[in-house]
Amino acid sequence: MPAAPRSVLPDGGVMAAPTLTRVVKPIGGFFAFTLDTFVAMFKPPFQWREFIQQTWFVASVSLGPAILLGIPFVALVTFQFNLILVEIGAIDLSGSGSGFATVTQIGPVATTFIIAGASSTAICADIGARKIREELDAMEVLGIDTVQRLVVPRVLATAVNAFLLNGVMILIGLSGGFVFGVFLQGASPGQYVDSMKLLVGFPDLVHGEIRAVVFGVVGALIGCYRGMTCAAGPRGVGNAVNETVVYTFLALFPINILLTQIPYSLGIVGGH
Repeated sequence: MPAAPRSVLPDGGVMAAPTLTRVVKPIGGFFAFTLDTFVAMFKPPFQWREFIQQTWFVASVSLGPAILLGIPFVALVTFQFNLILVEIGAIDLSGSGSGFATVTQIGPVATTFIIAGASSTAICADIGARKIREELDAMEVLGIDTVQRLVVPRVLATAVNAFLLNGVMILIGLSGGFVFGVFLQGASPGQYVDSMKLLVGFPDLVHGEIRAVVFGVVGALIGCYRGMTCAAGPRGVGNAVNETVVYTFLALFPINILLTQIPYSLGIVGGH
């Protein structure tokens, strides 16, 4: 029997071609799937009913975890930052710290957690269940474009919810910072509100919302792709859901770094 094809690695080692294929093929398939999705977004008719249903569905599985995560996560960071301001006698500037941390980092990052842990997994489980019930095959036999019918509404619905969730996280952060700074650490209410504009402005808010929308699109694409390519049976769907969490985190954190550093390096935001 002939030996399996092998590829030479840079260090002189070898890698079996099937192993390399298993690594590269899903990545290429995902990028092709992403391109198909963006092309299908502009093909009529748009599935408005599915979009509205999925917007409500994603909101129902994301809003509760967002609030439960936002209160301790955002408020704890704000409280710790205010402790430093108390030590240097600048507690009246706590509003600037809360606004900067919440708008530029905490809100979008917390939104990343929600998308990876709740939204993407719910989408993957939904489409994966349709896959193992052969609903996707039936739609293709009927000539229905599954990407246009199922994927596009879910991607756009998750993007809309990510936009709104980021706003919720920012509201929780500013409100929590006000409660901690004013009622527990002696900051002046007027100074807290007035100092919010020292480090952040409207461009920073727009930048944070754009990042949140990008996170929502990427998370939904990963969830849809893994749901449509999951193995047969309930175990295949479960594995796909678990992998969706990991892949979403792996994708969103590098994207977050790029979307944060590039605009600041170019001076588009942060020029206060």
